[in-house]
Amino acid sequence: MKTVYLAGPLFSEAECEYNRKIREELHRIGFKVFLPQEDSNNVHDNPNRQKIIFDKNLKGIEKSDILVAVIDGADVDSGTAWEIGYAFAKNKPVIGLRTDFRTLGIEGTVNLMIERSVILCMSISELLNHLKSITDA
Repeated sequence: MKTVYLAGPLFSEAECEYNRKIREELHRIGFKVFLPQEDSNNVHDNPNRQKIIFDKNLKGIEKSDILVAVIDGADVDSGTAWEIGYAFAKNKPVIGLRTDFRTLGIEGTVNLMIERSVILCMSISELLNHLKSITDA
């Protein structure tokens, strides 16, 4: 079973719920999912909290086969952008999920460095179809 690291903003109830929805869809098509909001951010009352979370996320990316990044919004979440760059540098497939129709005009859909680092999918169904096609190959 392949593992997906699911990167994305996780700072509101809506963002967390959306991430859980995507995780469930990934489970449904046979992927194991590392979801930082549940698999690493559950550290409380520890003076080393930030280091522990960082180390867990780093290990999650390193152990994953694919990184899926939610890149909706006016600008890509900074933590998500870092995760994309790290996975890209590790030669892992990176798929960006952007359901937001806003663009940067002539500059592209999202920031140039992000757009050139990901395979861009514009819906959850497109993401799932793409993942099925690369795992079936």
